[in-house]
Amino acid sequence: MANKRDLKKDINYVLGDIIEAVYVWELTNSEKPTKESEAIIDEAITTFDELIARVNNRAVEDKKAHFKAIVNDLEAKGKGLIEKINNLK
Repeated sequence: MANKRDLKKDINYVLGDIIEAVYVWELTNSEKPTKESEAIIDEAITTFDELIARVNNRAVEDKKAHFKAIVNDLEAKGKGLIEKINNLK
């Protein structure tokens, strides 16, 4: 990781792309949003808020480990959300 700014951008891009994918799914598969797709969007927004709050936390002793954990959580939660999008019906 180069710096906080890049990590924040990565979080924004990944979760923004996931939300955009849900909107595309909604446009192509139904006339109105489903509760499942809205739940995915809500989860992405909640994840964004949590990760940004963790990035902005200054009371961390081992910054390298802290940011590595954030990156790992972003990857795991991103994959989980993508899986939920793929399972939408």
